[in-house]
Amino acid sequence: MQEMVIYGVSFDMVGKQPIVLLKTREGNRFLPIWIGHPEAAAILMKLQGANTPRPMTHDLINEMLDRLEVACTRVAVTELRENTFYASITLTINGAEVEIDSRPSDALALAVRTSAPIFAAEDVISESAIEFEHEVEDQEEVVEKFKDFLDNVSPEDFSDS
Repeated sequence: MQEMVIYGVSFDMVGKQPIVLLKTREGNRFLPIWIGHPEAAAILMKLQGANTPRPMTHDLINEMLDRLEVACTRVAVTELRENTFYASITLTINGAEVEIDSRPSDALALAVRTSAPIFAAEDVISESAIEFEHEVEDQEEVVEKFKDFLDNVSPEDFSDS
């Protein structure tokens, strides 16, 4: 597993589908994951520090975990199977770890609320990540290269077949 950070949320230029872009904490590998519009909004709102008058689903989950004294200790993108990413959420309850199956988008939306570290499995990164040859300093440069990539890619490009 490699630790990742949320680099940003963008949109597929063809289908206007939201994509969350994870970046390896060490290095220049970027993992694009197609997600739904509500989850993209939930991630973006929290990243931008926006609040809603009433709790959104991920805020509600976070509040429930907090009240039950359960900690979200990590989330992980665990595999890519048949063009679908899978993830898990690790919770600590009374000192014991419990792993829960999740969609990556929900896991990421919870991670930004709990400050839980984000990880991705090595095989997912090797199959699906985009790597830049030189050190990336300029976020606008990455966004432009990523937009060029999105103009020419589809989810099927990540399948094994």
